[in-house]
Amino acid sequence: MSGIRLLNEDISILQLYISGQIRYSIPEEMQKGSSVGNIAKDLGLDVEQLSDRAVRILSRGRTQYFALNFKSGHLYVTERIDREEICGGMEMCLLNCEVIVEDKMKLFPVEVEITDINDNAPSFRSEEFDLKISETTAPGSRFSVRQAEDPDMGLNSIQSYQLSSNIHFLLDVETRSDGVKYAEVVLEKSLDREEQAVHNLILIATDGGDPVRSGTTQIRVIVLDSNDNAPVFSQPVYKVSVWENVPKGSTVVTVKATDLDEGVNKEVKYSFQKITDKKFSLDSENGKITVKEPLDFEETRDYTMAVEAKDGGGLVTHCKVEIEVIDENDNAPEVTFTSVSSPVPEDSVPGTVIALISVNDLDFGDNGKVACHLMDDFPFIIRSSSNNYYKLLIDSHLDREKTPEYNITITATDKGSPTLSTQKTILLQISDINDNAPVFEKPSYTAYVPENNPSGASIFSVEASDRDLDRNARVTYSIRSSNLQEVLLSSSISINSQTGAIYAQRSFDYEQFREFEVQVQAQDGGSPPLSSNVTVRVFILDQNDNAPRILYPSLGADGSALFEMVPRSAEAGYLVTKVVAVDADSGHNAWLSYHLLQATEPTLFSMGLHTGEIRTARGFADRDAVKHRLVTLVKDNGQPPLSATVTLNLVFAENFQEALPEMSDQSGDSTPQSDLQFYLVLALALISFLFLLTVTLAIVMKLRRSRKPKLFQCFGPEPYSKTGSVFPPNYEDGTLPYSYQLCLSSDARKNDFSFLKPNGQVADNILCGESSGMVFMGNGSSGLNDKAVKMQGKSF
Repeated sequence: MSGIRLLNEDISILQLYISGQIRYSIPEEMQKGSSVGNIAKDLGLDVEQLSDRAVRILSRGRTQYFALNFKSGHLYVTERIDREEICGGMEMCLLNCEVIVEDKMKLFPVEVEITDINDNAPSFRSEEFDLKISETTAPGSRFSVRQAEDPDMGLNSIQSYQLSSNIHFLLDVETRSDGVKYAEVVLEKSLDREEQAVHNLILIATDGGDPVRSGTTQIRVIVLDSNDNAPVFSQPVYKVSVWENVPKGSTVVTVKATDLDEGVNKEVKYSFQKITDKKFSLDSENGKITVKEPLDFEETRDYTMAVEAKDGGGLVTHCKVEIEVIDENDNAPEVTFTSVSSPVPEDSVPGTVIALISVNDLDFGDNGKVACHLMDDFPFIIRSSSNNYYKLLIDSHLDREKTPEYNITITATDKGSPTLSTQKTILLQISDINDNAPVFEKPSYTAYVPENNPSGASIFSVEASDRDLDRNARVTYSIRSSNLQEVLLSSSISINSQTGAIYAQRSFDYEQFREFEVQVQAQDGGSPPLSSNVTVRVFILDQNDNAPRILYPSLGADGSALFEMVPRSAEAGYLVTKVVAVDADSGHNAWLSYHLLQATEPTLFSMGLHTGEIRTARGFADRDAVKHRLVTLVKDNGQPPLSATVTLNLVFAENFQEALPEMSDQSGDSTPQSDLQFYLVLALALISFLFLLTVTLAIVMKLRRSRKPKLFQCFGPEPYSKTGSVFPPNYEDGTLPYSYQLCLSSDARKNDFSFLKPNGQVADNILCGESSGMVFMGNGSSGLNDKAVKMQGKSF
């Protein structure tokens, strides 16, 4: 704009009278209001008359660029004048207008030449453009580029081109016949797309104006690829480690091959050069190698594969992939019993090897190191023998009877993390040896056998157990000894050698012997055999198989009843006589009771139920008969009860002579009266003999009692003591006719009874029965007086 102002100051207006025209010359881009020329002066018009004369400017075209200043008479610019816009590329740019003076009716043409100023810089159609050149293009090749444009004219238009510095291209500028500058790019050095795919060049167009203006554009030289590069892997060998338990589909490694080419030539496809294992798969697009099948370190520890990379142009390269499988502790130890000794004798010594164990773990390193131990507290230990072998040994003594077999559990544990273990159980049986003697159920046995048992019946059974097995536990029984005589033992009992049942060989008699002991031996079948003994004490239980035996009064030799003399003066309660009886049984079976069955005068006599005493129930009356016949019954307490009877003849008289006629009448049928004296004398002699015999027998029995105390038992006068008295408790209300001890001699086939004073005094009177062998020692308190003794002799 400063240039425009200068032009306005220095402008010289030429008046050309060419065809009556006026021409002015002004530069473009003058400011609005700038003066073009003093048109009033140039036309010879008075300035003061301009408005009155109606002078006006008429421009051609739609835009009115000029106007007249009526005050000064100057022609001035009213619109922006852009020469390039108005005239384009024309060398001469003129704007025409007419000055009309209406009062003179004259028309004056005016031409205004618009001169160019350097108001436009060179410009390109785009700020950048691409120039594609193949990397195989030879140096010296020329490439036209887009030309710059400058609407200015002359020197203000493009005068030169420049190219930014580079090593591959030069710029060649030529001028055409029309004067226009034309630039071309010349390839000076071969291109390598893989080295540099794009070259950015700056093309500068410069005009000749003042000041100089320029315009730029960027030339992007794109080097077109040719398949001159094969794919290249990032590394020739890929080494990778992977755990063996990696899941299927996991990526192991990604191979990467790059191709410096581009486009199709850059597209790389991957494949296995040779498929050696189907455990892995390869993605042909991205080179990912993934697990296709489960890996097993114990099967294959490493894999080697050749991978091929091929680009779109067919160039190929290879790499090697080495995959190492890392061991996981995925295998539990394997336990194998290579040798087992079963059964094992229970007398095996500690240290005996009973099993050889092989332990193996397919894992590697610590995962494959195994230690073995026993689970239970058994008498065994396990020791390492050699590599992967263990021995199972006996640690302490075995006892089959306590534990006949062992379920031995062996645990093998590796040292992996986490640890894995395996348990293996072996059944070890312990074989028997004969180390246990038979044992009876009880330390001793007591058997109770009723007397009169049937011959051959089983009376008892013993049983012994042996903790051993089979033959060592087969027990046989035998009788070793007894307190019976050998002959009596063999005929009395026997034992079943297999079952231990004891049999009675004969019927036992409680009155013969009441108990005996036998020693039974149980012996096993081992070698050597072992045995044990037990004592069996057999008690014979009494049965009521003996009827009471009346000792007094006894019958005469002819079976006649005895006579007892009772004083007529006897009062009530007078002891007439006493029936004495014994029972060979014992206990309840020997409890005796006395009953008066028949009497001539039942009201005159009474009889003690347990004492057997016959007493007068009242005094004798004159109306009563002199002779009385009494039948008494002695009954035991057994089931069923057994009994015996005796008949007594009683005579009421004050003396023997008075009673003799009555007794004579009774015995007249059997014995003549004339023989009475003979029998009395005989009785006295016999009594004397029996007295001496009794004394002798007493001494002999005393000696025998000291030798065989068990074969002589005495029954004292105590009433039913806890020691087994044969008399019931209520015997204390009465006694036998005399104070006595009843002694039973268990001699074979003979019973001897003695009635002795408890205080050991010598008896006053002695009555002896020849057939019975019984001795009665009285204490002098009985009603049996001397006369009665004489009467006894008479009856004999």
